[in-house]
Amino acid sequence: MAASLATAGSRSNRAVLLTVTCLGQFMVLLDNTIVGAALPDMQHRLHTQLTGLQWIVDAYVLLVAMLLLSGGIFADRFGRKRVYLTGVAVFTAASLVCALAPSLGWLIAGRVLQGIGAAALSPASIALLAAAHPMPQERMKAIGLWAGLSGIGLAAGPVAGGVLAEAFGWPAIFLVNLPIGLVLLLVGLRHLGESHNPSAPAIDIPGTVLSVLGVGVLTYGLIEGGARGWTSPVILGSFAAAVIFLAAFIAVEARRTAPMLPLRLFGQRLFTVSNTAMVVVGFALMGSSFFFSQFFVYVQGSSILRAGLQTLPVSLAMVIVSPYAGRLAARYGFRIVVTTGLALAGLGLLALGTVHADTGYANVWWRLALAGTGFALTLSPLTGAAIQAVSPQEGGLASGISSTTRQIGAVLGVAVLGAIVRTRQSGGASFGASLNSAFVAAGALTLAIAVFTGLWLAKSEPAKGSVKTQRATDPDAVTASNEASVNSR
Repeated sequence: MAASLATAGSRSNRAVLLTVTCLGQFMVLLDNTIVGAALPDMQHRLHTQLTGLQWIVDAYVLLVAMLLLSGGIFADRFGRKRVYLTGVAVFTAASLVCALAPSLGWLIAGRVLQGIGAAALSPASIALLAAAHPMPQERMKAIGLWAGLSGIGLAAGPVAGGVLAEAFGWPAIFLVNLPIGLVLLLVGLRHLGESHNPSAPAIDIPGTVLSVLGVGVLTYGLIEGGARGWTSPVILGSFAAAVIFLAAFIAVEARRTAPMLPLRLFGQRLFTVSNTAMVVVGFALMGSSFFFSQFFVYVQGSSILRAGLQTLPVSLAMVIVSPYAGRLAARYGFRIVVTTGLALAGLGLLALGTVHADTGYANVWWRLALAGTGFALTLSPLTGAAIQAVSPQEGGLASGISSTTRQIGAVLGVAVLGAIVRTRQSGGASFGASLNSAFVAAGALTLAIAVFTGLWLAKSEPAKGSVKTQRATDPDAVTASNEASVNSR
């Protein structure tokens, strides 16, 4: 009887753990899509231009991209429960800062803090879950539930953002995080168990700082170039500084014994090709999604609520198709599935490049769904390909790098496509025509990378040597690890 009570207690604790980690990741994923729906209201109430909206999105994504790998190491070294709850506390407090922000500057500062919190919360949540399920079969089942339940946040974002922004204004999209965060802190402090990884590698502080500075100043130049002029000293200086910082980052990583980004992994063609494609996926997906609500509101005259509903086909297609992507890759191979997905996404974006103010929604929704379906087919298989390219001990590191490259692509996508829109508008084009140019550019780049993966996304031998394994950081990354092992049989 005592044994049965202990087993029941253990199951109860694991259920609480699963709920807490899912809810935390749900909050992060919800933030990825809920902000996009509220951008038109932010622009109106904050009296900002396109550049301000770009910073609202990229300030968050930039910090997540650059700190994800370090966040996983922090969790292993200093305690997964401690880092997870710290991430929740920072994210929740930052959400309050965003909601109360009296100006654009304060909102961007809050978004930076949100990014820092998310970069700690996400990898720590999956590390907690993995540590509580030592048996591989149980672990993958738990991770599958974690990915599926938390992924609902992606689909809920556009609708929730539209409803909240329409009814209460954009601050409400951040206030919704407060009760979730408080519940997570109260339950987590009481029920989560602490765990560490004594053999976790040292934190690569120089690499982290240089990567943030390099990508940060590059993003600054891309976003501000349209407003300040591409040949202005500040913009040219930012591009020069980006080259210097990124070159210094590569030099530092090449010399460190435990770098955050082992450059030798890029000697494997499969690893390099998959991560190159992942940058483009992040670029095209986030860059185009940034403009979806703005298209419906400013070009077609929809309300913010209706625009949120109208953008739903993208996230719904991703939620529905994503679970099958790994299975298809296991059956037909990475190259066929990824190339097909990229081709579908590229065609969907090119089709969006032909819509205009009078295009009926019946002729718009399928273009969004086509793009969402295509992107869903690429995310998990690309991460799986990166994992297969390395040794088994480095699977967590490979998945973390794959997540990071996607986020870097997202930062650049918002910056570059925004620059295209601003440049076209400064030349006299309407906002609608400028958006068409941005969608076409994203679609053409996606189709080009489809050709690239069709030619080069082939199996390679796993990289030799080993480094300390880092934790996966998102649903695609963690589920791809299992899918990669199936595909390689």
